[in-house]
Amino acid sequence: MTPAGSDRAERPLRIGIVCPYSLTVPGGVQMQVLALARALRRAGHPTRVLAPCDGPPPEAGVTPLGASIPTAANGSIAPVAPDVSAQLRVLRALRDEAFDVVHLHEPLAPGPTMTTLLVHPAPLIGTFHAAGGSLAYDLLNPGVRFLARRLDDRVAVSEDARAMAESALGGHYDIVFNGVEVRRFDAAEPEPTEGPTVFFVGRHEPRKGLDVLCEAFASLSPRARLWVAGEGPRTAELRARYAGDHRIRWLGTIGEDEKIRRLRGADVFCAPSLHGESFGIVLLEAMAARTPVVASDIPGYAKVARGGRDALLVPPGDAARLAEALQQVLRDRRVAERLVDSGRRRAEEFSMDRLAATYLERYRRLVAEVRVDAGAERPELTERLRWLAAGSGPGPAGPPAGVVRAWSALAGTLARRGWRTPPPPGGPHERHPSPA
Repeated sequence: MTPAGSDRAERPLRIGIVCPYSLTVPGGVQMQVLALARALRRAGHPTRVLAPCDGPPPEAGVTPLGASIPTAANGSIAPVAPDVSAQLRVLRALRDEAFDVVHLHEPLAPGPTMTTLLVHPAPLIGTFHAAGGSLAYDLLNPGVRFLARRLDDRVAVSEDARAMAESALGGHYDIVFNGVEVRRFDAAEPEPTEGPTVFFVGRHEPRKGLDVLCEAFASLSPRARLWVAGEGPRTAELRARYAGDHRIRWLGTIGEDEKIRRLRGADVFCAPSLHGESFGIVLLEAMAARTPVVASDIPGYAKVARGGRDALLVPPGDAARLAEALQQVLRDRRVAERLVDSGRRRAEEFSMDRLAATYLERYRRLVAEVRVDAGAERPELTERLRWLAAGSGPGPAGPPAGVVRAWSALAGTLARRGWRTPPPPGGPHERHPSPA
């Protein structure tokens, strides 16, 4: 594989990454998007992230598209922005930034990624993260299949994510695993502990298995401690149920820096999810932090952490087996050290710089394949919206009637505005230089 830095010899690409989920809400996709953008910039490519933000952007290089609306999806709550104002902002950003290539994460989530598919402002690559089925894919299948065909390249982060996308959308998907910023974990100071400490981070919802972990933890040594980060619909219930166990510390929502410190400081990281995990990025983060991992033996985790080598994997939902595995790691230093050594090597295989190099190869191929002939004009975004609203356009067939009806309202809004889109929160939109 070509190192990311060697790509500097060629013309830098101006890259746009569109994320449908709020960057100020913790989540695996959001963290992948921001980390990939940082790696691409390190490789010399101006990269900008377009995404909803509930508050100030978390870092430089982000164009905020407005606040999100919590929406149920895949047994979780997705902070998406399907409102018209967010679509107007992404349209203006796409027009003003003039990206060479645009990378969509979860391309068919409602909001900015769908809008980008409709207007197709540049060569488009889509990364599919979700696994386990989608009600929206089932109910809106003709529309989402039409939109998926507008992608110039499709990848999935795991076999499970690929199977779901192929079944619902058709088409071909290469596997491109998620990445982890390994060196970032080396630089972090470990969070101090008061005893053998187990760490959990995630949304408190049934599929994450936090209740199973709490039940398992009840049988551990009185000296043991449990850090629980995150919030969700089951937080109040679980806190009330285990209010008498003062070994459990409920941290609430924590930032990325604190998460890394606690991963470094904990004696074992536990991921007791029951299902619905397409890729165990948080397991790789724990491995990069040199912390032993105990997790559920579900497909999304087993593809990342090899049972008995990189982590101890137990049947999902089995509190007794989970407790045994936690005790084994906390009591047997040799087991813990073996898991740490193997896990760290495994994390290196998924480094974010390697992932950036993989995507850069695909970006360049797309730009070469999809580039219009010299001297030809690329259709303006307004023209693309006009053909969407009219139900016809390039090619033998326009979009399905449902897509036309849904987007004709947006086209009308744009027409009333003179095809000018509003600035993102915080001031007028400008073509942004790459952050330092």
